[in-house]
Amino acid sequence: MLTDRRTAILGGALAVAAAGLPRKALALTAPSPARQFPSKRPAPGDRKFASPAVEGEIARVTRMIADPELAWMFGNCYPNTLDTTVRQSTVGGKPDSFVITGDIPCMWLRDSSAQVQPYLHLAKDDPRLRDLFRGLIGRHARSVLIDPYANAFMEDSGAPTSLSWAKADETRMKSGVAERKWEIDSLCYVLRNACGYWRATHDPAPFDSEWNEAARAIVRTFREQQRKDGKSPYTFQRASRQPTETQLAGVGLPTRKVGLIHSAFRPSDDACLYPLFVPANLFAVTVLRELAAVVMETRHDAALAREATALATEVERALAAHGTMTLPDGRNVWAYEVDGFGNAVFMDDANIPSLSGLAWLGCVPATDPRWRRTAAAAWSPANPWFFRGKAGEGIGGPHEGIGQIWPMSLTVRALSATDDATILRCLATLKRTHADTGFMHETFDQDDPSKFTRSWFAWANGLFGELILHVARTRPRLLQAPLDRLGV
Repeated sequence: MLTDRRTAILGGALAVAAAGLPRKALALTAPSPARQFPSKRPAPGDRKFASPAVEGEIARVTRMIADPELAWMFGNCYPNTLDTTVRQSTVGGKPDSFVITGDIPCMWLRDSSAQVQPYLHLAKDDPRLRDLFRGLIGRHARSVLIDPYANAFMEDSGAPTSLSWAKADETRMKSGVAERKWEIDSLCYVLRNACGYWRATHDPAPFDSEWNEAARAIVRTFREQQRKDGKSPYTFQRASRQPTETQLAGVGLPTRKVGLIHSAFRPSDDACLYPLFVPANLFAVTVLRELAAVVMETRHDAALAREATALATEVERALAAHGTMTLPDGRNVWAYEVDGFGNAVFMDDANIPSLSGLAWLGCVPATDPRWRRTAAAAWSPANPWFFRGKAGEGIGGPHEGIGQIWPMSLTVRALSATDDATILRCLATLKRTHADTGFMHETFDQDDPSKFTRSWFAWANGLFGELILHVARTRPRLLQAPLDRLGV
C-alpha cells in the first residue's frame, strides 16, 4: 500500500508538471500531523431530506479523495442543500418542494434551481430525488404564474414578504412574493432545471398544463422585456444608500431597442448599469432552445416551440451585433452590459450567469476564441472586480464590495478549466479560505479569509460539491494526492 500511495502522489505531481506549474511546486513535503475532521452535517434525524443515492455518491467520491481536508469539505458541502434547506409537502396531491437559500428563509428561483443541480444525475434511480425535482418544478411553475418578474418567493403563497428590506419597495408586490427584482436569469434557471430533469429522467410527471402555462409566461415576459414599444410593464424603486438597490425612474438607464432582453438586476441582485445584460441574454438563448425541444417532447406544443426558437434566434442575432466590445489592448470580447447606443461596460461578477461562467452553462463552447479571451480578461486587472491578495485571487462584485472574493468565482473557473494546473490552484485556494468551517461562504477578504460573509449559503456549497464531482469524473488523478504534497 505504501508503494501505491507513493505512486499515486508522484503520478499526481507529474500531471501537475505537465500542466505547467512551477517546478518548485512539485517538491513532496513531509506529512503534517494528522488533523481530525469531524463531520459538520446535522445528525441524521435532523436532516431535512434524505437520499440514499446522494449518501452513496458521498461515500463513492470521498474514497477517491486523498486529501483529508478536501474530502471533509466535500462531505459537508455536497449534501448541504438536502440537509438544511428543503421543505417538502404536497399541493393538490402532487409533491411540493420549497428550497430556501440558507440563512434567508425564502426561495430564490435562481438559487433553488442551482442548489439541486448537483443531484440531477442521480434522480433517475432515486424515487426520493424524483419527488424533490417534481416538487420544485411544480413550485417554480406556480411561482412564475404568481409573478414572472419576481426573483424570490414565500413558502406561503398567500403571505406578504417577510424580508424587511423589501417591504417598502415601490413596485407591484403580490402575495407570495418575497422580493420583486426582475432578473432574466431567474426565469432562465427555471427552464434549465425543468429541461435538465427531463433529459436526465424522461419522467413526464411534472410537465403538466400548469408547467406549460408557466413556460408560456416566461417566453411572454422575455418578449415584453425587449421593450420594442419603448415601455415596460415592470418598474422598481427602493429607498437605499446603495445605488445598486434601485432603478433610475423605475426602469433604468435609456436604451436603444435592438432585440436584446432588458434586465433590471444581475444574478447578484444588484442593479444593472446598462439594462442589456449580455451574460443573461446568452443564457436565455440557450434555455429557449432547450425549451423548444422539451416542450415538443413533453407537451407537443409546436406553437410554443416555434415562439421560443424564434425569440432565441432574434436575441442571438442582436448579441452578435451589439453584445461585444474591444478592450483598450485590442482584444474583442463579450461585453458585460450594453445600452444599444454603442456604450458598453467590461467587468465580471462572481454570480452566475457571468462572463466567466458562459462555457460551464453551455452558452458557448469552451474552445470558443472570443469566450476564452473574455474569461482571461475577466480573471485579470482588466476586470475592476478582480482582486488579488494574501489569501488568494478571484472575482467579487458590487454586492459585497472591494476586496471581497467570492468562492463561487474560483469554483466556476475550475469547472470551466481545460488544464490541470488551473483546477489545482482553485482547489488549493478554496481549501485555504474556508476559515476552518468546512463550508463555502459568500465572500472572503482577499487578505484574511477569517473575515467572510454568509456562513450558510447553500448555492456556494452545492457548487463546490459539483466541482468535486466534475473532477472525479473527468480528472480523477487530481484527487489522488493531498494538495499540500503537490505544493499548490
